Amino acid sequence: MYRKLPIFSMFMIFSLAVKTLPAQSLRGITGKPDTSYTTYSAYLNSVKTNPGITIVQSFQIPSIIEKGDITYCKIGKRSLKLDAFYPKTKAAKPGTAILIIHGGGWRSGNRYQHQPLAQKLAELGYTCFTPEYRLSTEALFPAAIFDIKAAIRWIRENAEKYNVDTSKIVALGFSAGGEMAAFLGTTGNMPLFEGTNCNTHQSSGVNAVVDIDGTLSFVHPESGEGDDSKKTSAGTYWFGYAKKENPEIWKAASPLSYVSGKTPPTLFINSSVERMHAGRDDFIKVLNENNIYSEVQNFPDAPHSFCLFEPWFQPTVNYIDSFLKKIFHQ
Repeated sequence: MYRKLPIFSMFMIFSLAVKTLPAQSLRGITGKPDTSYTTYSAYLNSVKTNPGITIVQSFQIPSIIEKGDITYCKIGKRSLKLDAFYPKTKAAKPGTAILIIHGGGWRSGNRYQHQPLAQKLAELGYTCFTPEYRLSTEALFPAAIFDIKAAIRWIRENAEKYNVDTSKIVALGFSAGGEMAAFLGTTGNMPLFEGTNCNTHQSSGVNAVVDIDGTLSFVHPESGEGDDSKKTSAGTYWFGYAKKENPEIWKAASPLSYVSGKTPPTLFINSSVERMHAGRDDFIKVLNENNIYSEVQNFPDAPHSFCLFEPWFQPTVNYIDSFLKKIFHQ
């Protein structure tokens, strides 16, 4: 049974984990992009058991504006970029912003994989941003968290420019990005996970979470992350420690460790791969105890990367739209 510790205890555990053990292993930092996870590689893996699927390509939508390669934060000489997608016709009042975080095991994948999702949501009236973040080939946990929180702060800093209501900012992510979206939802403005770069006067809190097949816990009995028996796991690369070497940092990196009465409404959209939503039921239990709305949508026969393909892409868009309209009373 999973036992949730108080948030203060998790702060202490994380601090001790990084101070009392050998330094995080840097062997995974190659300085070169890892291209092992792409939409096409996911398709080749998924089509074996789902022969009727098709890759969702980028759309040409006349009613939206797309702006690429916007710098949202500079860390030394490193410029972190995002792309923006929003309605061409400015709404009468500020609207909802959605930060869409890509997956790939915190090591691979890229922001362009969710361009179709950003386009379709922008067509519905949302302002969407697809950020890059430092992967484990470049920097270890919690660097990626610092980056994504900086992206949230950038949205707040530029809310007027993009006609965004700062009380309607959504963290949405797929797979590793889903885990990070949930982490944003549970650790908004926690100093330990804020970093020191870019618009630090702004809040990193989000007002809703959409977790698409992202784990809620790295150490939950349902979790499959951390098996290094055949090859180094994605988590081991990201944390710089195998789970058995430093289980505390694996727990401190889990959204389930921080879920509370301050966590925003959350939508879970899940595949048939149960380990990808490890800890979800325990997470929802805490939300229910605090009367916080949550919703689960399952695709019982879908592969993990379902949101990149039809026949699941459009229903995913519909679920997101319905959920956000419900919680924001749109």
